[in-house]
Amino acid sequence: MGLLDQVTGMLGGGQNSDLGKFQAILTWVNQQGGIQAILEKFQQGGLGAIVASWISSSMANQSISPAQIVSALGSPAISELAGKLGLDTGTASSMLAQYLPTIVDKLSPNGEVKADSGSDLLSMATGLLKGKLFS
Repeated sequence: MGLLDQVTGMLGGGQNSDLGKFQAILTWVNQQGGIQAILEKFQQGGLGAIVASWISSSMANQSISPAQIVSALGSPAISELAGKLGLDTGTASSMLAQYLPTIVDKLSPNGEVKADSGSDLLSMATGLLKGKLFS
């Protein structure tokens, strides 16, 4: 059991809860090579301006559509996440469209994504979990 599993479990977030889904997304991002690898796929898919808005500290995050998520990351990757979440691929890509801008934004507070974002994902997840329960 990973540390994210333990944190979510302690806070009552099972796989079907929002916290469990958020945890599954973070774990999946790490399995895809981390935030840097995900961002490179978006940039290669022609979505560099959208990604730049998520990283920038001077502009609002642009939204991304579920179709753009699938186009950039590929159906197999989305299907893998959908399987982990117990959802269909459309719902999984919608969740990524909702959460990825925030995840990237939080990992780039100074306008650039840190190279070692794996540990930052854990820190961010812990902070968000605490915020949901204690705010």
